[in-house]
Amino acid sequence: MNRYILKFTIALAVFMFGCNDDFLDRQPLDQISNEVFWNTENDLKVYNNSLYNLARSDSNVPILMGHDAGFSSHRWGIWHLSGFTDDTAPRHSRHDFYQRVRAGRHIVPNGPAWYGYQGWNFVRAINFGMENYGKADVSEEVRNKYIGEARLFRGWFYAEKAHKFGDVQWVEQTVNVDDSEILEGERDDRNFVMDKVLEDLQFAAQNLPDDWGDGNAPGRVNRWGALLVLSRVALYEGTWRKYHGLGDADPWFQVAADAALDLIQNGPYSLYTTGDPSMDYNAIHRMTDLSGNPEVLYWRRYELGIFTNHVQSYHRGYNGGATKSVVEDYLCTDGLPITLSNEYQGDEVFENIFENRDPRLRQTVLHPDDQAFYMYGNTDPAVADYPKIQGQTKPGQSSTTGYHIIKVYDVNAAHATYNTSSTPAIILRFGEALLNYAEAKAELGTINQADLDMSINLLRDRVAMPPLSMNPPMDPRYADLGISSLLVEIRRERRIELFMEGFRYDDIRRWKMGQLLEDKDLGMRWDATNQNRFDPTNEATIGVTEVDGVPYLDVYAGTDYAEPIFDESRHYLWPIPISAISQNPNLGQNPGWGASE
Repeated sequence: MNRYILKFTIALAVFMFGCNDDFLDRQPLDQISNEVFWNTENDLKVYNNSLYNLARSDSNVPILMGHDAGFSSHRWGIWHLSGFTDDTAPRHSRHDFYQRVRAGRHIVPNGPAWYGYQGWNFVRAINFGMENYGKADVSEEVRNKYIGEARLFRGWFYAEKAHKFGDVQWVEQTVNVDDSEILEGERDDRNFVMDKVLEDLQFAAQNLPDDWGDGNAPGRVNRWGALLVLSRVALYEGTWRKYHGLGDADPWFQVAADAALDLIQNGPYSLYTTGDPSMDYNAIHRMTDLSGNPEVLYWRRYELGIFTNHVQSYHRGYNGGATKSVVEDYLCTDGLPITLSNEYQGDEVFENIFENRDPRLRQTVLHPDDQAFYMYGNTDPAVADYPKIQGQTKPGQSSTTGYHIIKVYDVNAAHATYNTSSTPAIILRFGEALLNYAEAKAELGTINQADLDMSINLLRDRVAMPPLSMNPPMDPRYADLGISSLLVEIRRERRIELFMEGFRYDDIRRWKMGQLLEDKDLGMRWDATNQNRFDPTNEATIGVTEVDGVPYLDVYAGTDYAEPIFDESRHYLWPIPISAISQNPNLGQNPGWGASE
C-alpha cells in the first residue's frame, strides 16, 4: 500500500466528512460530516457516483476503460492498449511505453508505470463506503444494490492487479496511517485474492438491478454488466491457471460459461444489425450516441463543455496502423484462412487484400476506394492517395504499416479543435459475452454445435460469413500451438471481432502465448511494384524486412525495438515499482525482475 496516496485520501476524507474541532458538541453547519451523511438511498447513490468519477482516470483505475480525458487522451485509453500487442504498430514518441512493453524492453520503474501498481485510493474509497452503507435507513435490497456496485468495482480492480502483478495485498477495510500490519505487510497469494474477487463479483451479479432506469444514457453498471465482467474475469483466471500450470481451472471456466449464458439467454441485449453486413460492424464503433443501443451494456459519454477528449486526433496519428499479422488473420469468405483458401487473392496488388475476405477487414482497415466515404485524413479524395507511409509528403494521413485503421474513425472529431471531442467509449458490449461463452465451453470440452450457433456464429451472421463448425481445418500457421483447431478459430474470432478494444494483450498473456510477441511488427508488401506505385519519390522512412524473399514494411527497423523479445520467465507479469518496495520492502519483487534491470 502506498503511504503517500493513503495520506492524501485520508486528508480528503477528513475534508469531506470531518468534524470541526472548535465545536465538538455539534455538527458543522458548512460541511457534510460522515455522522450525518448516510441516511437515504440518494446518499448511497451520491457516494457511489464518486467511485465512477475516480474510475474515469484510466491509468490509475484501468477497469471501466474509456479515453481518459483532455490531453491525457494521448497517453491512456482503451484504444491505445493495442500498442502492447501485435495488432498495431505505433511509432510516436509519446507512445514509447507501449512500444517498450510490446518489444520486451521495459524495466523496473521507479514509480508506478501507466496502468501499473497504483489506484489504491480507489480501494480505500470503496472500503470506506462498505463500512458505512449499513447506516442508511433503507431496505436490505436497496442497500445491497450499492454494496454490489462497490464490490463489482473492487473485485474488478483486484482482478486487474492480480492478472498484471500476481500476488497483491487484499485489503477490505479502511486503512489508516497507523495500520502498520497492512502498510508493512506482504502480498497475498494470488489464488486467495482471486477467490475474494470471485466473491465480490458474484455478489454484484446477484444484487445489482437488471435496470437502473437510466435508459443506458449511460448511467450505472447493471446486473447484466456485472455478469459480463464476471465471465471476463473468470475466463482469464481459468485460462491462466490452465496454461500457466496452476491447476483447478475448470471451476473458473464453468463460472465464465454460466455468467455469459445467463446474459445471453436472459438479458435484454443483442447484436446491433440493420441487415447490412458490409457496414453494421463498423457502424456501432462510429456512433456518437449509444443510448439504447441493443449491443452496448455500458459506455462512457463525453460532452462538450463538461467532459471531453481528444482521442480521435491522437488515434489517427499515434496508432501506426494495423499489422500484417492481424490483417492476414481475417478469414476468406469461404470460411477458410488465407493459408488454405483458394479465394485468397494475395497481397501483390494492395486492393486484392480485401477481395473475398471477412467483411470486418474492410470495416477495420481503409480500402483506398472508401476514402471518400470516411473522408479519411480530412483530405479531398481527388488528391488523396492511400496507403500513405510515414515520411511521405503527399496529402493525407500517414501510417507506419500502410494499413490505416478506420474502425473507429470519425473525421469530425479527428480534426476538431483541441480537446472539444465527445467521442464515446464502448466499455462493455454484448459481442464479448458471445466470445467468452464459446471459449469457456471449448476449454471445458463440453461445447457443441448449438453452442457455436448461439455465440460465434451470431457474430459471423452479422457480417454474412460462413458458420464455424465443430471440426474446422487446422490453419498450418497455428498447428504447433498445442491447441485444437476449434480453439484456434475461437481465438481468431476474438482477435478479429474485438480488434482495438483492449483485449489482445491480456489474451496473449492468459493463453501463455508470449511467443507471438517475438515476431516483428510488419506492414504491407513493399516490393518494387508497390513502392513505385505509392512512393515513387522514395520518401517513406519505414524500413523493410523480407519474408520468404518478399519485402514488407518493418515498422521498428533501425530502432531500439527492432528485435522484440519475450522472456517467458518474467514478462507475463509486470514488475513492482521501486518506490513501492522502498516504502514496504515486504512486498518483494516478481520473478525475474531485479531493481537494476
